[in-house]
Amino acid sequence: MFGVPLSQWERVCGRRRKRLWDKQNQHPGDRLRLFCAVGKVVAPEAVLYAGSYVDVAPSFVFPDVTYVDMDRRAKSFFEDEEGVRQIIEAQGSAPPNSLFSFIYSDYAKLTLPEQSFDLLISLHAGFISEYCTDFLRIGVNLLVNPSHGDAALASIDERYRLAGVVVSQSGDYRVSQAHLVDYLQPKKPVDTTRELLFSTCRGVAYTRSAFAYVFERVA
Repeated sequence: MFGVPLSQWERVCGRRRKRLWDKQNQHPGDRLRLFCAVGKVVAPEAVLYAGSYVDVAPSFVFPDVTYVDMDRRAKSFFEDEEGVRQIIEAQGSAPPNSLFSFIYSDYAKLTLPEQSFDLLISLHAGFISEYCTDFLRIGVNLLVNPSHGDAALASIDERYRLAGVVVSQSGDYRVSQAHLVDYLQPKKPVDTTRELLFSTCRGVAYTRSAFAYVFERVA
């Protein structure tokens, strides 16, 4: 209610939330530019961001985002729904009446309806495509960066085909759908297998790399 001072606990929670977000957003606007670039090519209604930590930037662009993480700091962050909404609305770019939710869970143990999302986001969080593809509708997209080998895993998964690459230049992003055959070609002869990727938890060095990759689920 207006005019009622914040309690000490509310002030402490607010400062903690701000610190978490400021650390996540240490390159201000970077994630906003990334998701804006992706949003020009895909227009998802429902987004699943597994391993999100406190990165709420997808909500700056997309209308309905489900965040998943098993970090207690993320749980505490998202429990302050009003505070999170203030961060989202402060950007001035969020769709009207946008929605977000948070699931405190290991994404490998999620139980969600199959084919209920239009975009799956995998950034720096492990083999999300291994565990969460069933939640993605056929014909829509996985956004994945090379970290921890998930892009390489998607490249050998028969359920996916490469549909675009995210190119980064001077802090700006764009999604290119040209010359895709030039990407995902290993620099050295290597048999890219699930066993190799899971044993190393590392990506594959390619002759031509991208900041991230957009795959379409085809099966």
